[in-house]
Amino acid sequence: MYLSWIIPAYNEEERIEATVRAVDRHLSTKRFEYEITVVDNASADRTAEVVARLGRELPAVRLIRTSGPGKGWAVRHGMLAASGEIRCFADADNSVSPEQADRFLPLVCAGAPSGGCYDVVIGSIGVPGAVVVEQAQWYRRALGKLAKLVIRAVSGLWEIHDSQRGFKFFSRRAAQAIFPYQRLTAWGFDFELLLIAKEHGFAVKELPVTWVNPPGSKVGLKAYATTLAELVRMKWNDLRGRYRAP
Repeated sequence: MYLSWIIPAYNEEERIEATVRAVDRHLSTKRFEYEITVVDNASADRTAEVVARLGRELPAVRLIRTSGPGKGWAVRHGMLAASGEIRCFADADNSVSPEQADRFLPLVCAGAPSGGCYDVVIGSIGVPGAVVVEQAQWYRRALGKLAKLVIRAVSGLWEIHDSQRGFKFFSRRAAQAIFPYQRLTAWGFDFELLLIAKEHGFAVKELPVTWVNPPGSKVGLKAYATTLAELVRMKWNDLRGRYRAP
C-alpha cells in the first residue's frame, strides 16, 4: 500500500514543522510506503521555506506551491498530484492526531472495492464515540452546531452528521473521480466532495475522532457566511447536474 498524506497550509510557519514531524514519526513506524505533501497556498510567511528544509531531512516530505482561492483549492491540487492508492488530507494544526489514521486505513479500499471497505472514510465529531476538546467561545460552538444542521438539511447529505472535519481518506479511484468535479474552494468544499461522492455512487463511512480545536484557528465568523454562500452555490450546481458522473 502507498499512502499520500496531504496538508493544505497557509501562513503556518509557527506550527507546520511540528505537524509534519508528528505525521512522519507515526507513519515511519508502519510497513507501507507513504508521502507527506504540504501544499503551500500563497503563504506570506516562511511556511514554504520550513517545509523545503524538512524535505531535505525527511525523504517522504515534499512541497507543492500554489496560489488559489482558499483551502479547497490547495486540497484539490494536492489530491490530483498524489500517487497513493489511499489519499487523505488533514489540517495543518493536527487537530485530529495522526495516530487516529490507524482506525481509518483498514476501512479504505486500497484496490478493488469489497464488502469490507469504503471509497471514502471521514472523521466526524457528530457520531457516538467522538471526543471534542473545544477552546472556542460559546457562540462559536453554537454557530458550529447550527451550521451542521443547515448543511445536512440543504445539501442532501442528511445521513452525514459532520462533513467539515479536516480528516478525510479516499481510495485512488474515488479521488480521481471526485476531485475533477470539485468547484468550491473555500470552506464549503468539504460537503461538496461528499455530495460528489454520493452522486458517483461511492460508499462513505463516518468514523468518530478526538478533535482538539487549538487556539489560533483560521476559521473566523466570516467563514460561516462564506460557507452558507457556498452551500447555496453547491445546491444550484447540483440542480443543474454539474456533479453527475457521465
